[in-house]
Amino acid sequence: MSALWSCSELRRWAVFFGFVLAGSSGSLYAQVTIAGPTQVRLGSSAQYSALVSGAAVSAVWSVNGFAGGTGSTGPISASGFYTPATTILAGHSVTVAAAVAGHSASLSVKVLNPLPVFSSGWITQTVTGNSFLLDVLGSGFISASQLQVAGANVTTSYISPSELQSTITVPSGTTTVIVGILNPNAAQNTAVTKSLTVKPIPPVSLTEAARLLDQTTFGPTLAAIQQVQQLGVAGYLNQQFAAPATLIPPIPNPPVALCPAGTDVCAQNYFWQNALTANDQLRQRVAFALSEIFVVSTDGVNARTIPSYHNMLANDAFGNFRQLLNDVALSPAMGEYLDMLDSDAPAAGQIADENFGRELMQLFTTGLFLLNPDGSLQLDAHGNPQPVYTEAVVQANARALTGWTYANPAGGVPTSFPNGVPNYDQPMQPIEVSHDETAKVLLGGVTLPAGQTAEQDLAGVIASVLNHPNVGPFVGRQLIQHLVTSTPSPAYVGRVAAVFANDGAGVRGDMKAVITAILLDPEARAADTDPTVDCGHLREPILYFTGLLRALQFTNVNSQGRYDAASNYTAPLGQVPYAAASVFNFFSPGYVIPGTTLNAPEFGLENTSASVARLNLADSIVRNHLTSFNIDMGATSLLGQIASATGNPTADSANLVTALNILFLHNQMPSTMMSAIVANAASITDIGQRVRVSTWLVISSNLYQMEH
Repeated sequence: MSALWSCSELRRWAVFFGFVLAGSSGSLYAQVTIAGPTQVRLGSSAQYSALVSGAAVSAVWSVNGFAGGTGSTGPISASGFYTPATTILAGHSVTVAAAVAGHSASLSVKVLNPLPVFSSGWITQTVTGNSFLLDVLGSGFISASQLQVAGANVTTSYISPSELQSTITVPSGTTTVIVGILNPNAAQNTAVTKSLTVKPIPPVSLTEAARLLDQTTFGPTLAAIQQVQQLGVAGYLNQQFAAPATLIPPIPNPPVALCPAGTDVCAQNYFWQNALTANDQLRQRVAFALSEIFVVSTDGVNARTIPSYHNMLANDAFGNFRQLLNDVALSPAMGEYLDMLDSDAPAAGQIADENFGRELMQLFTTGLFLLNPDGSLQLDAHGNPQPVYTEAVVQANARALTGWTYANPAGGVPTSFPNGVPNYDQPMQPIEVSHDETAKVLLGGVTLPAGQTAEQDLAGVIASVLNHPNVGPFVGRQLIQHLVTSTPSPAYVGRVAAVFANDGAGVRGDMKAVITAILLDPEARAADTDPTVDCGHLREPILYFTGLLRALQFTNVNSQGRYDAASNYTAPLGQVPYAAASVFNFFSPGYVIPGTTLNAPEFGLENTSASVARLNLADSIVRNHLTSFNIDMGATSLLGQIASATGNPTADSANLVTALNILFLHNQMPSTMMSAIVANAASITDIGQRVRVSTWLVISSNLYQMEH
């Protein structure tokens, strides 16, 4: 060291190198102190410094005696940078210590909760009455955050660091409420507050409720109509989206009385049971619609594949379309029906089975010709439609989808290809040596490199299809047709396709968003207030039958509790669950009534025989002549009591027809029709007969058979 250095410079270097310089007050390091804040909040950090005589020095840092801190205390770095743990310790304090050359100093640091930031909030009525959902958004929320309403604490649910909720009671007539947020142990003197507007449920008319249920269930009931009026349209949809899936159990082997093994009776039994009784009606209705797009049939597959296939559609109904496509492709039902199952890598100069690779595009996702976003055809310069894909793309898909066979009994990869022991309940599994590993050029020019696995090639095929611009309008239009109307306008299709492309959060193929867009579109809701709006579709046989049974409060009287007898009544009308004649479904989405230009898919099943069968079915129902199902329409039934409540035939008949109007015609029965049925009913003295005749006149009418 230079002799020219000052004493103070020597002292600082001595501190840095750990030298001990004696003075009149003893060791220099006895003067170690810590500089830094005495309070720190969760979610933030603090910098601490070790000082000797006011100069910063290096130190060994600890928290509560643990060098570097711990997960429960929070870490402190070698430079003194401290971050509290996510949970505050008992006492809400920690001790930060710095050790320098055998001497140390400590500082008690109060760990505080963050100060809440109140960004926005809503007070929304959840049911009719005074119950409201308070939803608050912001930041800095913790599990112990406390919501206040008008200065009083309310039960608070912690949703996330940015959301709190509470169910509160709001007095009638209240339009605004002062809401506050307090975080305990945050040194917060007063709650942060905002004035929030109270938003009651928009009133839902009988017509709105009944029409929505016709589109989202297998038939309205009086109880369901009241529920929609209580929850509101959005509340009802949210409830249905949250309802757990009602699944079909596997067909037992060996058979039991309820389910004969190896037959389609068992699968039909549970389909009918779910359609008629399940609480997740929207999920089951969407799964039914999907089953008529992604068609498999017991005419071509073992019926034991149907439960897992139906369950897959139900589980994926509110998920993402990508997952749906993947699960359809790997389903043993689809694998067996369209021959992807046991499709082997082709020999040189040969081609793989093209069936599924073609229908994946033609029927399931894109259609044959390029579409505009609104579903209309893209035409070339000569006015001709343009194909979506070439035969080369079909062959590439086919090679990319080789190598899949039945899973082993545990659901894993089997040891041989093909696996001769069918597993109908688990997704197919790949045998890589049977997969074509050559390069492929797929839809849209997507190239799969050589050497990929079966799983990688499948993912490439799914991605190439999902991202094609045709998928939104092609699939969206068909879902609209099944749920709302046979003839959606191009604008309606375009709005739904836009949601398919982007759900508002950048996600493509969000099924829940697509279904919501379909059901809440202005075109879907237009007839709620204007019965002259031209929309709707013919009730397909399954929906016609379930709608009648649910509305008329059937009971199952089968000695074994089976529901499959329902198929006996829809078969003459041309439809039995999962028994379409071909992959083209029971009817084509593009079916046009002969001699017209009217696109009306369900009319593909309609003919003279089917029309008479509908009338006969309506007659059997009102006469209570169904096997396995009891339809009470006597004097003591609900309709019977309505039909005889006052003893005045005219008044009672008017009340009866009003009830039938609500149940079956969305409360939109034309006045001339109502007057005629009321007059006829009033002339019938036997109450049961009055109910039966009046009900038959309504359910056999074209106004009921055409869901408006």
